[in-house]
Amino acid sequence: MELGMIRQSMESDSSKQNFWDGRYAAEKIPWDFHGVPEKVKAYLEHTQPGRVLIPGCGSAYEVAAFHAAGWTVTAIDFSQVAVDRAKRILGPLGNFVILGDFFRHPFDELFFDVVYERTFLCALPPPMWPAYAVRMHKLIRPGGRLIGFFFYGDEPEPPPYPLIESQAIQLFEHDFIRTRDEPVFDSLPVFAGKERWQEWSHRPASSD
Repeated sequence: MELGMIRQSMESDSSKQNFWDGRYAAEKIPWDFHGVPEKVKAYLEHTQPGRVLIPGCGSAYEVAAFHAAGWTVTAIDFSQVAVDRAKRILGPLGNFVILGDFFRHPFDELFFDVVYERTFLCALPPPMWPAYAVRMHKLIRPGGRLIGFFFYGDEPEPPPYPLIESQAIQLFEHDFIRTRDEPVFDSLPVFAGKERWQEWSHRPASSD
């Protein structure tokens, strides 16, 4: 394969840093909400604070919302351009944003109470989804929750890569129980009609 073709392939692979650096640098970011979704605001109003992780945080608007609600926040993205953008937006709170690989970063916390999902899973090619589920199992404390927005349906030109119900069950049912599944009414056009707000509770460790 010629070098130019290799470079083009890498730049079109959403598992690579170059893919996201290029889109943030060019402001081609239709997934950027420019604020905090209503479902997050409602969740924070009715949930006791704890430790939250935001993987693939992008512009990281939710960092400020979680922090204001009393949470200890860690956000991570492997795109330098995205992290720089988040730090500009957040000001002093930008210190909560880490440049790193979610799958390899040695988080100081043994467990998180909550991991907040928004546009991270659907940005990953489906062959990476099992590693995502395993990582969630390791990072979320027993009884903790994976919460956020999950993208379902059809997408002829991914990313984003949509889930189907059977895939979600296969990914999560061994270690998690879905406790909430609701429609979303303030989705961006790229996700309209296909997002679900879901909460998955991490099953307690087996005593067997």
